[in-house]
Amino acid sequence: MQSDPVAERRILLARVRAAVWLGVQVLILIAICMAFFFRVPQVTGPSMMPTVSQGELVLISTLAYRVGPIQRGDVVAVEHNEANAQTFLKRIVALGGERVRIERGVVIVNGHALAEPYIRLGDRRSFPEVDLPDDAVFVLGDNRSESEDSRSWGPVPVRNIIGKALFGLLPPKRLSQ
Repeated sequence: MQSDPVAERRILLARVRAAVWLGVQVLILIAICMAFFFRVPQVTGPSMMPTVSQGELVLISTLAYRVGPIQRGDVVAVEHNEANAQTFLKRIVALGGERVRIERGVVIVNGHALAEPYIRLGDRRSFPEVDLPDDAVFVLGDNRSESEDSRSWGPVPVRNIIGKALFGLLPPKRLSQ
């Protein structure tokens, strides 16, 4: 039984074409998802260290809060200064309708000290008590002494949350508590 080299070449060529077409389809799907459902900003500044390092690329889901609730502890991309539209990566420490204050670096929400195991570079400053509107959150950087956040801007309107940070892409790292 002899093999037909022309038929074998056609079969191989058909398989290569199918693999290339599948690769193109996957790339198109990834491009559509990245355009509509995700953002990948590069972090500038030390305000979220050690959770997120300067220069790291972070995957932001713009759909996260359309399918699930905003939660304390989430790392989010927020837009601040609507005239200049700057994007910041911060952690939500208090939700709408809550009362928050900071006493010598300890965040107190509704009278209870917040457990913050992600804090490595603390800050001993205090911040007066604030009652958050129902449609706002209070955000802080994990590196409190190097962070511009709700202590300077005040509560962040929920409409200014771009999305939830899922994980660092380069280097790969999970952004959980």
